[in-house]
Amino acid sequence: MRRLLAMAAACCACLGAAAAETYPAKPVRIVVAFAPGGPADVMARLIGNRLSAILGQPFVVDNRPGAGGTVGARAAAAADPDGYTLLLANTSTLVIAPLIYRQAGYDPAKDFAPVAMLGTTSNVFVVTPALAAQSVEDIIALAKASPGKLNYSSPGIGTPPHLIGEMFKLKMGVDLVHVPYRGGGPSIQAVVAGEVQMTFENPAVSLPLVQGHQVRALAVTSAARSREAPDVPTMIESGIADFVSVSFTGLAAPAGTPSDIVASVNAAVNESLKSADVESAFARLAVEPHAGSPAEFAAFLAKERERWGTVVKAADIKAD
Repeated sequence: MRRLLAMAAACCACLGAAAAETYPAKPVRIVVAFAPGGPADVMARLIGNRLSAILGQPFVVDNRPGAGGTVGARAAAAADPDGYTLLLANTSTLVIAPLIYRQAGYDPAKDFAPVAMLGTTSNVFVVTPALAAQSVEDIIALAKASPGKLNYSSPGIGTPPHLIGEMFKLKMGVDLVHVPYRGGGPSIQAVVAGEVQMTFENPAVSLPLVQGHQVRALAVTSAARSREAPDVPTMIESGIADFVSVSFTGLAAPAGTPSDIVASVNAAVNESLKSADVESAFARLAVEPHAGSPAEFAAFLAKERERWGTVVKAADIKAD
């Protein structure tokens, strides 16, 4: 009996190795849980082109938008775990959406295998020029002097700017009013127009407005200063201990995908991140490349779920 079990295990190992040696033998689908043309779609097509060049098969984007990314994530989670379906994973699909949607339909920790991190981007804390505040400390003082009088915008409930604002409120014990808009464009324009006083926006969107003196940058949410805005302090430097927020993009596979295939895609992604075209594209998108192992990506995800789970619970954030 033991011999039979050993032989079966050896056969499985050989089959797994053979699968990895021939992978990919046909086109690979990258599910993007958002509409074409957005940041996630751009990242998927960019990395898909590099993976095609390295691994010799097309990596085809399949856009499945809806319900904060849960429609596409469910589709990817339900796919065969054979390496031919990947999810363009990000902060929304693998962290936030399952925390705030009652019927997300998948468990990000159990239904997906982390494959590779692509990169991270921080946010810039910006205010309307009409506001007298010149620093984060000034905002805190104004908020404490006039509770509920200051507003901050976001592209919608559960988006990174919304959660960053709630984390700011939680850490500083201040009362700010959240004003959700339908998308990032209307959100930042509301700050430019003075409809709201502040927001936390992506550097690729906010820094051109800072340079044009349409908004004022007070801080960045990364652990270290941004290469795009080296003169802008971090939230930590501004006096808020452990205030770090980055949005990530990566690749995940359905749980049960062979580890050799995961390792193969991970190696190809890490190689892709070294290419000049990817580096320049990431710089334009204000994305910091992050090569690493599947285990490192999994550890990062666990910390992010803990961080934002605390904020979502404290702020009682829910989405239908």
